[in-house]
Amino acid sequence: MLQYGIAMGIRVLCVIACFFVHGWWLLVPVLGAVVLPYIAVVLANVGAPTGSTVERPGVTPTQAIAPVRRSPREVDE
Repeated sequence: MLQYGIAMGIRVLCVIACFFVHGWWLLVPVLGAVVLPYIAVVLANVGAPTGSTVERPGVTPTQAIAPVRRSPREVDE
């Protein structure tokens, strides 16, 4: 997440630099603003763990899901 945030920060700087740079040098911030999102997403996905279990958002590992309790009448019906 930190690497992605840094890459997007650099991208914002590249977009701002597009307003101040003229001539052929304009290609440098334009390419940075276009290519950096792709690189940031690829780098973020490479570092993602594989084979991990999916958990509900906001649930800590110590919280357990309580089983649904049914009355005897519901089971018979």
